[in-house]
Amino acid sequence: MSQDKGGSVGCVVPQTAQFDQPLLLTCGVTVPRYQLVYETYGELNADRSNAVLICHALSGHHHAAGLHHEDDKAAGWWDNMIGPGKPIDTERFFVVALNNLGGCHGSTGPSTIDPETGNPFGSRFPLVTVKDWVDSQARLADQLGIAQWAAVVGGSLGGMQALMWTMSFPERIRHAVVIASAPRLSAQNIAFNDVARQAILTDPDFHGGDYYAHGVVPTRGLRLARMLGHITYLSDDGMGSKFGRLLRGERFNYNFDVEFQIESYLRYQGDKFAGYFDANTYLLMTKALDYFDPARRYGEGNLSRALSRAKASFLIAAFDSDWRFSPDRSREIVKALTDNRLPVTYAEIRSVHGHDAFLMDDPQYFAVMRRYFDRIAAEGV
Repeated sequence: MSQDKGGSVGCVVPQTAQFDQPLLLTCGVTVPRYQLVYETYGELNADRSNAVLICHALSGHHHAAGLHHEDDKAAGWWDNMIGPGKPIDTERFFVVALNNLGGCHGSTGPSTIDPETGNPFGSRFPLVTVKDWVDSQARLADQLGIAQWAAVVGGSLGGMQALMWTMSFPERIRHAVVIASAPRLSAQNIAFNDVARQAILTDPDFHGGDYYAHGVVPTRGLRLARMLGHITYLSDDGMGSKFGRLLRGERFNYNFDVEFQIESYLRYQGDKFAGYFDANTYLLMTKALDYFDPARRYGEGNLSRALSRAKASFLIAAFDSDWRFSPDRSREIVKALTDNRLPVTYAEIRSVHGHDAFLMDDPQYFAVMRRYFDRIAAEGV
């Protein structure tokens, strides 16, 4: 249970929004029609001013809070943050969480059946960018009758979407909450993503992305990709305190089977992930991370110039043990915002959890989020 006490939104039912208006993607391909799966928590107020959009990270989806049925063992991925009396309080805010275009949890993506062929899109599904996601999210807002978000919120890749909202649709967002994120990936991060993709692309069961037709899944590649990624989401101190050099047994076995508890943990995480996530979607999501660079898109390489388009207020939060998206990257965003005299609150939070800290229960982090959303509510949403 969260250290920040609050209630549950209870059982929720995913909804599907259908879009028949073609969407031109950044890569030049037009998607003629598509659907987005989403969930909502709380009630939209009379003047539709209390809506909050939750943008998910690489492996996230629309199920951010509550349960899908009463005997669910696991709640939504941000259930500790969203709900009655929680930092994003559903007694005050109408919260929308969606599965992005290209996803594998109901929204149109590579595993979706192409109505023209009767087969999954597979390798024919185009690459998508953060800008494309924001464009599709704006259409979802239109369908829901939301002219302006009280806030757009996200961690990691979700934070990039929140940042893009302020530049793509500056009139449609009042607050951007950007957590454990960056204005663009470093060379090291791009390298990690490429190694992860190569694990999938070189899996014999990948079949050029059309493994659906072969009745197989590139499990080995996806498993390795997740194991690598998971290492980068944790801190050395966090892994050390949880696992150290603990063995599963009493002595070394002098073979290549699992001997250390950290090995067992990573293999468990890899196996679990490969059992529910689509490999093609993983490839798309990591490329969207690589391509994200609003300074290049809007500012001729200058982030301050790019963010001169923004009109929102900002909360930028970072974690001191996050070495994948370090606090230095968040401070780059803060500098660009202050260059433009935009309202910005910056919080650098001590944590042992590394990049994954934005998903964890942490009193200081939760207090920062609660205070900021109290401020949004005080504006009269």
